[in-house]
Order: sequence, then structure tokens, then C-alpha cells
Amino acid sequence: MTSESISPLVVPDERFAKTIHLNLADVSAFARLAGDDNPLHHDADYAAQTRFKRPLACGGQLAAQMMGFLASHYSARGNVVGHDVKFRLHLPVLADDTIELAWQVEEITPAPHLKGDVVVLRGQIRNSAGKLALSAKARVLVGERL
Repeated sequence: MTSESISPLVVPDERFAKTIHLNLADVSAFARLAGDDNPLHHDADYAAQTRFKRPLACGGQLAAQMMGFLASHYSARGNVVGHDVKFRLHLPVLADDTIELAWQVEEITPAPHLKGDVVVLRGQIRNSAGKLALSAKARVLVGERL
């Protein structure tokens, strides 16, 4: 259920998406920074011997991409603060794949005492074959000046 926003920063039922390419160097670098030494994220020869055949992006990278995209979308309009985000991994995302990240506004609750709107969104990542790799639900506070 979407209600009217108290500010023009949130558009009811808005969907926003972008496409990114995950190259092996970036997948490996993110995993290392996150402390994830699993060779599935770094070693193409190792990954070739698994059922995946190619290195995988770690779940933390996918979650970070989704949270960063959400924050960047609203911070270009005003201020945003995350309340909670939940992720579910459905399929592995392979290195050197192009993926689509998308969010859609599901519910807006005006919160004048917080000087903004509490916004609930559903998100997803789809791989280059169009298959669902990750689903998400987020609740954020969006306002002109928080």
C-alpha cells in the first residue's frame, strides 16, 4: 500500500534500476576487503573445477551494491538513512556477468516527527539470463533534511 509522501523526494510505486558488469578483478578485490578468502571469489582455475565453472561474486558484494544503489538514488534528491534491509540469495552471480539491480517503492508512511517518510521497497538482482539471483526488502527514512 502506497500513500502520499510528505515530500517530493519519494515517488509512489517508483521503480529504479541500473545494469552493472562484475569483472573478476572487482569481485576478487571486494571479497578480499571483506575478509572473504574463499577461492571461489579469486581463483578462476579453482572455480573451473567446480559446478560453477567461473568465480562467483560474494553475497556481501551483492548486498553492498544494492544498498549503495538505494542510498545513492535518494541522496541525489535529499537525505536517506537505512532502518533495515533483508536479503535472500537465490542463485550465484558469476564473475564477468552483467546484472540488473532494481528497487521498487512498495509503501510510504509519512513520519513528520522524523522529518521525512519511512519508505519500504522491494529489490532484486537479475543475472544476464534474466534469472532472479537476489531478492531484498528495505525500509529507509527519506527526507529533505534529516
